[in-house]
Amino acid sequence: MAKAVSAVVNVLESYRGRDRMMRTLCYSCQLLGGAITQKHGEKQQCGKSLLIVASQLSHCRTVLRLFDDLSMLVYSLQYGLGKKEKDCLIRWISVLGNIFDQLYYPCEHMAWAADAGIIHIRSDNWWTTSTALWGLSLLVGIVRSLRALIKLRRSKGKLSEDDPPKSRGEVKFQMRSELLCVISSLSDLVNAIHWMPPGFLWGGCSPTWLVGLMGTISSVIGIYQAAVGGSSAGV
Repeated sequence: MAKAVSAVVNVLESYRGRDRMMRTLCYSCQLLGGAITQKHGEKQQCGKSLLIVASQLSHCRTVLRLFDDLSMLVYSLQYGLGKKEKDCLIRWISVLGNIFDQLYYPCEHMAWAADAGIIHIRSDNWWTTSTALWGLSLLVGIVRSLRALIKLRRSKGKLSEDDPPKSRGEVKFQMRSELLCVISSLSDLVNAIHWMPPGFLWGGCSPTWLVGLMGTISSVIGIYQAAVGGSSAGV
């Protein structure tokens, strides 16, 4: 019990760990609150309270992302044009994804500042732009993971029975990690499209509980990958 509590505390002490926990709690409340209000109506206090918690956590994460630009910039500069990446397609897809991620933050900041009344402009277009950039980042991430899966599958087929078990285990681990990245990104993409303006695919049509479910799936995958050392980058 003490070890479990200590592990949770260690996670909450780091910014990324706290954000993962907040994200998971936010979408879980949205899932439960949406399901309760859909079944029992808007007057159900428990469902309304859960949705309020989800809204406050989402707002908190938006404010905290005001400080993410610099860390994203450092990551983008370190990756550069991906000269160390052996696969040319993965290299340029990753560069494109970094550009989308870098542009996402200032657009979201503008939308937040407009909603807060700090600057006097309409926030709608800025929210739409930031959501579109997030969706594009998710799309290129899915393509990158699918490309990596294909390469790993080919390399797995070339392994002989004499190859050490560690090599086979590493390939399986990487394949599972990339597959989870695809599932996570697809879940987030469902929500990204929902938050686009009505008329764009299923923009604005997803019920609250479905938004919560998709977000919870991607959040749990993110926590799992962080725990086992997998790599999953996302906004």
